[in-house]
Amino acid sequence: MLRFVILMMFSTSVLASSVVPAPPSIAADGYLLMDFHSGEVLVEHNADDVLPPASLTKMMTAYILAEEIDAGRLSLSDEVPVSRTAWSQNPTFRGSSLMWIEPGKTVTVGELEKGIVISSGNDATVAIAEHIAGSEEAFAGMMNRYAEILGMTATHYVNSHGLPNSAHVTSARDLATLAAAIIRDHPERYKVYKQLSFTYNDITQYNRNHLLRDDPSVDGLKTGYTSVAGYGLVASAERDGMRLISVVMGSNSTRSRKAETRSLLNYGFRFYETVQPVVANVALASTRLWKGLDDAVAGGVLESSAMTIPRGSAQPEVVVTFNEPIEAPLSRGDVIGEVEVRVAGEAVGRESLVALADAPEAGFFKRLWDALTLWFTGLFK
Repeated sequence: MLRFVILMMFSTSVLASSVVPAPPSIAADGYLLMDFHSGEVLVEHNADDVLPPASLTKMMTAYILAEEIDAGRLSLSDEVPVSRTAWSQNPTFRGSSLMWIEPGKTVTVGELEKGIVISSGNDATVAIAEHIAGSEEAFAGMMNRYAEILGMTATHYVNSHGLPNSAHVTSARDLATLAAAIIRDHPERYKVYKQLSFTYNDITQYNRNHLLRDDPSVDGLKTGYTSVAGYGLVASAERDGMRLISVVMGSNSTRSRKAETRSLLNYGFRFYETVQPVVANVALASTRLWKGLDDAVAGGVLESSAMTIPRGSAQPEVVVTFNEPIEAPLSRGDVIGEVEVRVAGEAVGRESLVALADAPEAGFFKRLWDALTLWFTGLFK
Protein backbone atom coordinates (compact mmCIF):
# COMPACT_ATOMS: atom_id res chain seq x y z
CA MET A 1 0.00 0.00 0.00
CA LEU A 2 1.17 3.50 -0.85
CA ARG A 3 0.73 6.09 1.89
CA PHE A 4 0.82 9.90 1.81
CA VAL A 5 0.76 12.25 4.80
CA ILE A 6 -0.69 15.70 4.12
CA LEU A 7 -0.33 18.44 6.73
CA MET A 8 -3.37 20.71 6.77
CA MET A 9 -2.26 24.32 7.25
CA PHE A 10 -4.54 26.70 9.10
CA SER A 11 -4.15 30.28 10.26
CA THR A 12 -4.31 29.46 13.96
CA SER A 13 -1.23 28.87 16.06
CA VAL A 14 -0.06 25.27 16.15
CA LEU A 15 0.41 24.02 19.69
CA ALA A 16 0.78 20.56 21.12
CA SER A 17 -2.31 21.12 23.26
CA SER A 18 -4.88 23.75 24.12
CA VAL A 19 -6.66 24.42 27.39
CA VAL A 20 -10.42 24.93 27.14
CA PRO A 21 -12.14 26.28 30.26
CA ALA A 22 -15.36 24.87 31.65
CA PRO A 23 -18.46 26.09 29.81
CA PRO A 24 -20.58 28.88 31.28
CA SER A 25 -22.96 28.01 34.09
CA ILE A 26 -26.57 28.39 32.96
CA ALA A 27 -29.74 28.07 35.02
CA ALA A 28 -32.01 26.86 32.19
CA ASP A 29 -33.71 23.45 32.38
CA GLY A 30 -31.88 22.16 29.33
CA TYR A 31 -29.40 23.56 26.84
CA LEU A 32 -26.98 22.57 24.10
CA LEU A 33 -24.36 24.19 21.87
CA MET A 34 -23.51 22.50 18.57
CA ASP A 35 -21.19 23.15 15.64
CA PHE A 36 -23.47 23.19 12.59
CA HIS A 37 -20.85 22.01 10.09
CA SER A 38 -19.40 19.12 12.09
CA GLY A 39 -22.43 18.26 14.20
CA GLU A 40 -20.20 18.08 17.28
CA VAL A 41 -21.80 19.06 20.58
CA LEU A 42 -19.59 21.49 22.50
CA VAL A 43 -21.79 22.07 25.56
CA GLU A 44 -24.83 20.23 26.87
CA HIS A 45 -26.93 19.97 30.01
CA ASN A 46 -30.07 17.85 30.25
CA ALA A 47 -30.02 17.88 26.45
CA ASP A 48 -32.12 14.71 26.21
CA ASP A 49 -34.66 15.62 28.88
CA VAL A 50 -38.21 15.70 27.55
CA LEU A 51 -39.46 19.28 27.87
CA PRO A 52 -42.38 21.37 26.53
CA PRO A 53 -41.25 23.42 23.51
CA ALA A 54 -43.85 26.22 23.51
CA SER A 55 -43.50 28.29 20.30
CA LEU A 56 -40.25 26.54 19.39
CA THR A 57 -42.78 24.10 17.91
CA LYS A 58 -43.23 26.55 15.06
CA MET A 59 -39.77 25.66 13.76
CA MET A 60 -41.19 22.32 12.62
CA THR A 61 -44.31 23.98 11.20
CA ALA A 62 -42.07 26.34 9.23
CA TYR A 63 -39.80 23.46 8.17
CA ILE A 64 -42.72 21.55 6.67
CA LEU A 65 -43.92 24.74 4.98
CA ALA A 66 -40.43 25.20 3.50
CA GLU A 67 -40.52 21.58 2.28
CA GLU A 68 -43.81 22.25 0.50
CA ILE A 69 -42.55 25.50 -1.06
CA ASP A 70 -39.21 24.13 -2.23
CA ALA A 71 -40.89 21.02 -3.65
CA GLY A 72 -43.17 23.24 -5.74
CA ARG A 73 -46.36 22.09 -4.05
CA LEU A 74 -46.95 25.57 -2.65
CA SER A 75 -46.07 29.05 -3.87
CA LEU A 76 -45.48 32.14 -1.74
CA SER A 77 -48.26 33.85 -3.68
CA ASP A 78 -50.86 31.12 -3.07
CA GLU A 79 -53.96 32.38 -1.27
CA VAL A 80 -54.90 30.50 1.90
CA PRO A 81 -58.48 30.74 3.24
CA VAL A 82 -58.77 31.45 6.96
CA SER A 83 -61.15 29.16 8.86
CA ARG A 84 -62.84 30.00 12.15
CA THR A 85 -60.47 27.55 13.83
CA ALA A 86 -57.52 29.61 12.59
CA TRP A 87 -59.21 32.89 13.49
CA SER A 88 -57.19 35.13 15.78
CA GLN A 89 -60.23 35.45 18.06
CA ASN A 90 -60.38 31.69 18.67
CA PRO A 91 -60.61 31.39 22.49
CA THR A 92 -57.79 28.84 22.38
CA PHE A 93 -55.42 31.64 21.38
CA ARG A 94 -56.49 34.12 24.06
CA GLY A 95 -53.44 35.91 25.47
CA SER A 96 -51.01 34.29 23.02
CA SER A 97 -48.96 35.64 20.12
CA LEU A 98 -50.99 36.23 16.95
CA MET A 99 -50.73 37.43 13.37
CA TRP A 100 -54.33 38.74 13.58
CA ILE A 101 -55.85 36.99 10.58
CA GLU A 102 -59.63 36.97 10.07
CA PRO A 103 -62.06 34.22 9.00
CA GLY A 104 -63.59 34.40 5.55
CA LYS A 105 -60.54 36.18 4.17
CA THR A 106 -57.46 34.84 2.41
CA VAL A 107 -53.80 35.32 3.28
CA THR A 108 -50.83 34.47 1.07
CA VAL A 109 -48.46 31.66 1.95
CA GLY A 110 -45.62 34.18 2.07
CA GLU A 111 -47.47 36.33 4.60
CA LEU A 112 -48.29 33.31 6.74
CA GLU A 113 -44.66 32.17 6.66
CA LYS A 114 -43.60 35.53 8.10
CA GLY A 115 -46.51 35.42 10.52
CA ILE A 116 -45.20 32.11 11.84
CA VAL A 117 -41.47 32.84 11.90
CA ILE A 118 -41.40 36.55 12.80
CA SER A 119 -44.71 37.24 14.58
CA SER A 120 -44.95 33.73 16.07
CA GLY A 121 -48.66 33.78 15.24
CA ASN A 122 -50.57 30.79 16.55
CA ASP A 123 -53.40 31.65 14.18
CA ALA A 124 -50.99 31.58 11.23
CA THR A 125 -49.73 28.10 12.14
CA VAL A 126 -53.25 26.67 12.19
CA ALA A 127 -54.08 28.28 8.83
CA ILE A 128 -50.98 26.70 7.27
CA ALA A 129 -51.61 23.35 8.97
CA GLU A 130 -55.16 23.19 7.62
CA HIS A 131 -54.05 24.30 4.16
CA ILE A 132 -51.32 21.67 3.89
CA ALA A 133 -52.91 18.69 5.64
CA GLY A 134 -56.64 19.45 5.83
CA SER A 135 -56.72 19.62 9.62
CA GLU A 136 -54.35 20.44 12.43
CA GLU A 137 -54.58 16.86 13.69
CA ALA A 138 -53.44 15.52 10.32
CA PHE A 139 -50.68 18.13 10.21
CA ALA A 140 -49.44 17.02 13.64
CA GLY A 141 -49.09 13.56 12.13
CA MET A 142 -46.91 15.05 9.40
CA MET A 143 -44.85 16.84 12.04
CA ASN A 144 -44.21 13.59 13.87
CA ARG A 145 -43.26 11.83 10.64
CA TYR A 146 -40.74 14.55 9.80
CA ALA A 147 -39.39 14.38 13.36
CA GLU A 148 -38.83 10.66 12.87
CA ILE A 149 -37.09 11.22 9.52
CA LEU A 150 -34.79 13.83 11.04
CA GLY A 151 -33.92 11.58 13.98
CA MET A 152 -35.70 13.63 16.65
CA THR A 153 -36.18 10.71 19.02
CA ALA A 154 -37.52 12.60 22.05
CA THR A 155 -40.12 14.63 20.16
CA HIS A 156 -43.88 14.24 19.89
CA TYR A 157 -46.18 16.89 18.44
CA VAL A 158 -49.88 17.35 19.15
CA ASN A 159 -50.42 20.76 17.54
CA SER A 160 -48.76 23.18 15.14
CA HIS A 161 -48.16 26.07 17.56
CA GLY A 162 -46.92 24.72 20.88
CA LEU A 163 -49.67 25.78 23.27
CA PRO A 164 -49.53 23.51 26.35
CA ASN A 165 -50.37 19.82 26.07
CA SER A 166 -48.73 17.21 28.29
CA ALA A 167 -48.07 14.96 25.27
CA HIS A 168 -46.46 17.77 23.24
CA VAL A 169 -42.72 17.49 24.00
CA THR A 170 -39.20 17.69 22.61
CA SER A 171 -35.59 18.02 23.82
CA ALA A 172 -32.74 20.48 23.41
CA ARG A 173 -30.87 17.95 21.25
CA ASP A 174 -33.85 17.44 18.98
CA LEU A 175 -34.31 21.19 18.54
CA ALA A 176 -30.65 21.52 17.55
CA THR A 177 -31.19 18.76 14.99
CA LEU A 178 -34.24 20.58 13.63
CA ALA A 179 -32.44 23.93 13.49
CA ALA A 180 -29.60 22.34 11.53
CA ALA A 181 -32.11 20.82 9.09
CA ILE A 182 -33.78 24.20 8.52
CA ILE A 183 -30.45 25.87 7.75
CA ARG A 184 -29.11 22.99 5.64
CA ASP A 185 -32.20 21.95 3.69
CA HIS A 186 -33.86 25.32 3.06
CA PRO A 187 -31.28 28.13 2.97
CA GLU A 188 -33.57 30.52 1.06
CA ARG A 189 -36.45 30.07 3.48
CA TYR A 190 -34.03 30.40 6.40
CA LYS A 191 -33.44 34.03 5.42
CA VAL A 192 -36.89 34.89 6.81
CA TYR A 193 -35.67 34.12 10.33
CA LYS A 194 -33.38 37.15 10.44
CA GLN A 195 -36.02 39.69 9.41
CA LEU A 196 -36.54 42.16 12.24
CA SER A 197 -40.21 42.99 11.70
CA PHE A 198 -43.34 42.10 9.75
CA THR A 199 -46.41 44.21 8.99
CA TYR A 200 -49.80 42.66 8.28
CA ASN A 201 -53.19 44.39 8.29
CA ASP A 202 -51.47 47.63 9.37
CA ILE A 203 -50.06 45.92 12.47
CA THR A 204 -46.26 45.83 12.72
CA GLN A 205 -44.74 43.15 14.93
CA TYR A 206 -41.08 42.73 15.77
CA ASN A 207 -38.99 39.60 15.83
CA ARG A 208 -38.82 38.32 19.41
CA ASN A 209 -35.25 37.08 18.95
CA HIS A 210 -33.60 40.21 20.35
CA LEU A 211 -30.11 38.88 19.61
CA LEU A 212 -30.78 39.73 15.96
CA ARG A 213 -30.52 43.41 16.89
CA ASP A 214 -27.56 43.06 19.24
CA ASP A 215 -25.27 40.67 17.37
CA PRO A 216 -24.84 40.88 13.57
CA SER A 217 -23.53 37.31 13.47
CA VAL A 218 -26.91 35.96 14.67
CA ASP A 219 -29.35 35.18 11.84
CA GLY A 220 -32.03 32.98 13.45
CA LEU A 221 -34.01 31.12 14.70
CA LYS A 222 -36.95 31.17 17.18
CA THR A 223 -38.16 32.08 20.65
CA GLY A 224 -40.82 30.41 22.75
CA TYR A 225 -42.72 30.93 25.98
CA THR A 226 -45.56 29.48 28.00
CA SER A 227 -45.96 29.45 31.76
CA VAL A 228 -45.40 25.69 31.65
CA ALA A 229 -42.34 25.70 29.36
CA GLY A 230 -40.66 28.86 30.59
CA TYR A 231 -38.61 30.93 28.18
CA GLY A 232 -36.81 29.25 25.29
CA LEU A 233 -34.54 30.37 22.48
CA VAL A 234 -32.96 28.49 19.59
CA ALA A 235 -30.34 30.67 17.91
CA SER A 236 -27.72 30.34 15.21
CA ALA A 237 -24.76 32.57 14.48
CA GLU A 238 -21.89 32.52 12.00
CA ARG A 239 -18.47 34.08 12.48
CA ASP A 240 -15.47 33.59 10.17
CA GLY A 241 -17.00 30.53 8.53
CA MET A 242 -17.92 28.81 11.79
CA ARG A 243 -21.65 28.38 12.47
CA LEU A 244 -22.98 27.46 15.89
CA ILE A 245 -26.47 26.44 17.00
CA SER A 246 -27.54 27.18 20.56
CA VAL A 247 -30.62 25.82 22.32
CA VAL A 248 -31.86 27.13 25.67
CA MET A 249 -35.06 25.70 27.20
CA GLY A 250 -36.82 26.55 30.43
CA SER A 251 -35.09 29.82 31.18
CA ASN A 252 -36.45 32.31 33.71
CA SER A 253 -37.10 35.38 31.54
CA THR A 254 -36.62 36.93 28.12
CA ARG A 255 -33.51 38.63 29.46
CA SER A 256 -32.00 35.45 30.89
CA ARG A 257 -32.59 33.36 27.76
CA LYS A 258 -30.89 36.07 25.72
CA ALA A 259 -27.93 36.33 28.10
CA GLU A 260 -27.57 32.55 28.36
CA THR A 261 -27.63 32.14 24.60
CA ARG A 262 -25.05 34.88 24.16
CA SER A 263 -22.81 33.19 26.75
CA LEU A 264 -23.00 29.85 24.94
CA LEU A 265 -22.30 31.35 21.52
CA ASN A 266 -19.39 33.48 22.74
CA TYR A 267 -17.90 30.47 24.52
CA GLY A 268 -18.06 28.34 21.38
CA PHE A 269 -16.58 30.97 19.08
CA ARG A 270 -13.87 31.93 21.59
CA PHE A 271 -12.53 28.48 22.37
CA TYR A 272 -13.30 26.34 19.31
CA GLU A 273 -12.92 26.44 15.54
CA THR A 274 -14.27 24.43 12.63
CA VAL A 275 -11.76 22.95 10.20
CA GLN A 276 -12.20 20.99 6.98
CA PRO A 277 -9.53 18.31 6.74
CA VAL A 278 -10.86 17.09 3.39
CA VAL A 279 -12.81 18.99 0.75
CA ALA A 280 -15.09 17.39 -1.82
CA ASN A 281 -13.70 16.87 -5.33
CA VAL A 282 -10.21 18.12 -4.44
CA ALA A 283 -7.39 15.66 -5.17
CA LEU A 284 -5.60 14.58 -2.00
CA ALA A 285 -2.96 12.53 -3.81
CA SER A 286 -2.32 10.64 -7.05
CA THR A 287 -0.80 7.26 -7.79
CA ARG A 288 0.06 5.00 -10.71
CA LEU A 289 -2.86 3.72 -12.77
CA TRP A 290 -2.29 0.43 -14.53
CA LYS A 291 -3.93 -0.63 -17.81
CA GLY A 292 -5.54 2.79 -18.29
CA LEU A 293 -5.47 5.51 -20.92
CA ASP A 294 -3.99 7.77 -18.23
CA ASP A 295 -0.89 6.88 -16.27
CA ALA A 296 -2.16 8.21 -12.93
CA VAL A 297 -5.37 8.40 -10.92
CA ALA A 298 -6.30 11.14 -8.45
CA GLY A 299 -7.93 10.17 -5.17
CA GLY A 300 -10.17 12.28 -2.97
CA VAL A 301 -13.63 12.38 -1.40
CA LEU A 302 -17.02 13.26 -2.86
CA GLU A 303 -18.31 14.98 0.30
CA SER A 304 -16.49 17.51 2.45
CA SER A 305 -16.05 16.70 6.11
CA ALA A 306 -15.73 19.09 9.02
CA MET A 307 -14.48 18.72 12.56
CA THR A 308 -14.39 20.97 15.60
CA ILE A 309 -11.13 21.46 17.48
CA PRO A 310 -10.06 23.69 20.37
CA ARG A 311 -8.47 26.89 19.14
CA GLY A 312 -4.70 26.57 19.26
CA SER A 313 -4.71 22.77 19.36
CA ALA A 314 -2.56 20.57 17.15
CA GLN A 315 -3.43 20.88 13.49
CA PRO A 316 -5.05 17.90 11.76
CA GLU A 317 -3.13 15.77 9.32
CA VAL A 318 -4.58 13.63 6.56
CA VAL A 319 -3.07 10.23 5.83
CA VAL A 320 -3.96 8.81 2.41
CA THR A 321 -3.46 5.11 1.69
CA PHE A 322 -3.93 3.64 -1.81
CA ASN A 323 -4.99 0.04 -2.40
CA GLU A 324 -2.12 -0.74 -4.76
CA PRO A 325 -2.03 -1.77 -7.53
CA ILE A 326 -4.93 0.20 -9.00
CA GLU A 327 -6.13 -0.93 -12.41
CA ALA A 328 -8.45 0.54 -15.02
CA PRO A 329 -11.30 0.74 -15.73
CA LEU A 330 -12.53 2.93 -12.88
CA SER A 331 -15.70 4.93 -12.45
CA ARG A 332 -15.93 8.14 -10.47
CA GLY A 333 -16.61 7.19 -6.88
CA ASP A 334 -14.92 3.78 -6.99
CA VAL A 335 -13.02 3.08 -3.77
CA ILE A 336 -9.25 3.09 -4.29
CA GLY A 337 -8.01 3.48 -0.73
CA GLU A 338 -8.61 5.10 2.65
CA VAL A 339 -8.40 8.58 4.15
CA GLU A 340 -7.52 8.85 7.83
CA VAL A 341 -7.64 12.13 9.76
CA ARG A 342 -5.38 12.46 12.79
CA VAL A 343 -5.04 15.06 15.51
CA ALA A 344 -1.91 14.94 17.69
CA GLY A 345 -1.16 11.51 16.23
CA GLU A 346 -4.55 10.06 17.19
CA ALA A 347 -6.97 8.87 14.51
CA VAL A 348 -10.23 10.83 14.78
CA GLY A 349 -11.92 9.78 11.53
CA ARG A 350 -11.70 7.50 8.52
CA GLU A 351 -13.47 7.39 5.18
CA SER A 352 -13.03 5.85 1.76
CA LEU A 353 -10.64 7.35 -0.77
CA VAL A 354 -12.35 7.34 -4.17
CA ALA A 355 -11.49 8.03 -7.79
CA LEU A 356 -12.48 11.60 -8.66
CA ALA A 357 -12.98 10.86 -12.37
CA ASP A 358 -13.68 7.99 -14.72
CA ALA A 359 -10.57 6.13 -15.84
CA PRO A 360 -11.20 4.07 -19.01
CA GLU A 361 -9.11 1.12 -20.10
CA ALA A 362 -6.22 1.54 -22.50
CA GLY A 363 -5.83 -0.40 -25.73
CA PHE A 364 -4.87 -4.05 -25.89
CA PHE A 365 -1.10 -3.63 -26.14
CA LYS A 366 -0.81 -1.22 -23.19
CA ARG A 367 -2.98 -3.48 -21.07
CA LEU A 368 -0.79 -6.43 -22.01
CA TRP A 369 2.42 -4.53 -21.25
CA ASP A 370 1.11 -3.38 -17.86
CA ALA A 371 -0.07 -6.89 -17.03
CA LEU A 372 3.37 -8.29 -17.79
CA THR A 373 5.02 -5.53 -15.78
CA LEU A 374 2.81 -6.22 -12.77
CA TRP A 375 3.51 -9.94 -13.04
CA PHE A 376 7.25 -9.41 -13.32
CA THR A 377 7.27 -6.93 -10.44
CA GLY A 378 5.34 -9.37 -8.30
CA LEU A 379 8.08 -11.97 -8.68
CA PHE A 380 10.44 -9.82 -6.61
CA LYS A 381 8.05 -9.00 -3.77
